[in-house]
Amino acid sequence: MLKQMGVCAKEASRVLALQDGRARAQALTHMADALLKNEQAILVANAQDVANGQQAGLTSALIDRLTLTPQRVAGMADALRQVAALPDPVGLVQQRMTRPNGLRITRISAPMGVIAVIFEARPNVTADSAALCIKSGSAVILRGGKEAIQSNKAVVFALQEGLACAGLPQDCVQLVTDTTRQSAQELMCLKGYVDLLIPRGGRGLIQSVMENAQVPVLETGEGVCHIYVDKSADIDMATAIIDNAKTSRPSVCNAVECLLVHEELIDKLPALLAPVLAKGVEIRGDEMVCANIPQAVPAAPEDWGQEYLDLILAVRVVKDIDEAIAHITRYGTSHSEAIVADDTEAAGQFLAQVDAAAVYHNASTRFTDGGEFGFGAEIGISTQKLHARGPVGLEQLTTFRYLIHGEGQVRT
Repeated sequence: MLKQMGVCAKEASRVLALQDGRARAQALTHMADALLKNEQAILVANAQDVANGQQAGLTSALIDRLTLTPQRVAGMADALRQVAALPDPVGLVQQRMTRPNGLRITRISAPMGVIAVIFEARPNVTADSAALCIKSGSAVILRGGKEAIQSNKAVVFALQEGLACAGLPQDCVQLVTDTTRQSAQELMCLKGYVDLLIPRGGRGLIQSVMENAQVPVLETGEGVCHIYVDKSADIDMATAIIDNAKTSRPSVCNAVECLLVHEELIDKLPALLAPVLAKGVEIRGDEMVCANIPQAVPAAPEDWGQEYLDLILAVRVVKDIDEAIAHITRYGTSHSEAIVADDTEAAGQFLAQVDAAAVYHNASTRFTDGGEFGFGAEIGISTQKLHARGPVGLEQLTTFRYLIHGEGQVRT
C-alpha cells in the first residue's frame, strides 16, 4: 500500500510542480474553505479520538494537544490562508554567475518533490504540514499517530476536497491510515518515492526514524529547553519568563523543562517559583532546591534531560554560568535555551557558547516558532545543522537547481 501511495505522490508532485505560485495559493484557499465546510464532521471525529484517548489514559497535556474546538479548526483554516499569502518560495533566483568561458549559471529554488511527515497526537499538524508542502510545490504523505486517526481522516478528507475544487490531484495530500509500527517503518524505507522525511514528535519517534530511515531525514522536535537565571538577573523579569515558558502551553516542544539558578539567588528561589507552583507545576529539584522549596521532590538522575511536555519542571542550583552551560551541553537537545541576565558579559558568553537552534537573552523560549519569527507557519523545529536549523518553513522545504545557458561551449 505504501509503495502505491509513493507512486501516486510522485505523479501528483509532477503536476503540482507545473503550477505557478498563484495556483498553489488558490489551492490553499480552497483547502481552508473546505476545512470550515467540514467543521462538524471534523469535530465529531475528534471527539471520538479524545474519548479514546481519555479511556487509554493519555495525560491532560496530550489530551490538550489532541483536542479540536471550533476556534482551533478556524485557526487551522486561518493558518492555511496565511501560508497562501506568503511569498512564493519556488523559482527564486538565489545566485547568478558568468564563467570565463561564457557559461551563464543561475541557481533557483525548486520543490523537494515528495515530503513525508510522521507525527503524533496533534491534528493541526495535518493541515499545517499539507499547507507548507503544497505552497512549496511538493506532494505530502502524512502518517499521524493512532491517537488522532479519526481526526486526521476527517481533516485530510476536507483538504483533498479543497484540492479537487482547485483542479489539483487529491494525491497531493495523502494520509497513511494504518497506524501500526509497520506502516511507519515502510514509510521510512520508501526510497525512490520520498525525497524528504520529517519526524515530528517525542524522543522515541525521532530516534526510531533516525536509526531506521533509508530516505533523507530532517530531524525536528524534542525540546529539552533550559532557562538559566544569572546572579545579575532582574527577579521580576525572570519570574515572568519562567512562568510563561513553563505554563503558557506545557505540552509543546519550546516549553522550558529545566531551570538553572545561580547559587547567589538561592534566597530568591521561592519567589522565582511562586507563580508556577500556584498553577500546579511539580518541582523536581536537587538538594538545595528541596531544602528551600517545601513542595519540591528530589530529582532522579533521569529528570535532567527529560522532555516532560507537562506541568513538571526540573530545577537545579549551579555555582556559576560555566556550570550552567556545562549542564545544558550535557542534557540539552539543541532546541531552545535562555539566559536571564542584566550582565551583558554573561549574556554574551551564554549566546556564544550554547549550541542550540535558538538562544535567548531575557526572553521566553516559547518564541521558537515560525510565526513568531515572522516565517509564517512551520512544520517543526529542526535541531540538526543540515540542511535547515530552527523553524522549518517554506524556504527550508525547498531545494535548488542550477540552470546553465551557453552558446555552444564544449569542455576541453
